[in-house]
Amino acid sequence: MKKGLLMVFTGNGKGKTTSALGLAMRAAGHSMKVAFYQFIKGSWKYGEMEAMKRFSDLVDFQVLGRGFTWQSDDLEKDKALAKSAWEKAKEAIFSGKYHMVILDEFTYVLNYEMVDQDEVLTALKARPQGVHVVITGRNAPEALLNMADLVTEMKEIKHPYQKGIKAQKGVEF
Repeated sequence: MKKGLLMVFTGNGKGKTTSALGLAMRAAGHSMKVAFYQFIKGSWKYGEMEAMKRFSDLVDFQVLGRGFTWQSDDLEKDKALAKSAWEKAKEAIFSGKYHMVILDEFTYVLNYEMVDQDEVLTALKARPQGVHVVITGRNAPEALLNMADLVTEMKEIKHPYQKGIKAQKGVEF
């Protein structure tokens, strides 16, 4: 049976975005078109942005947020941006153009009520049968977890930051 899956990578451990990137690469390796939208990450340069440029014919990679919401200087602007980004993502899901749509850090916009959770769940239920959707971020809402076909929780056991080791190029960004 071929079915578009709803996959959620959540938890407080490292690896949610990395897992989604791995799926994007796997799909691109099969010449499948992927939309990869980052909802929170902002203006600084991430390695994944540079890597995905090499696959621009198959992966539509876009940063749609202004940065980490908890550091925001204008939550209303962030909320409007999140709504606009959700509309773009919804359009991608229903466009017939993509095999997979990845909504990176999307749980934050749900948890901060920047987009309507019921609207999102309704759209995800109604998505075309063959479209895979991947959602990443901490604290995925219970209703999303219940709807998902696959849920992986990343659990932090140990992290270099606990020893004072700062984020490193090629590992965290």
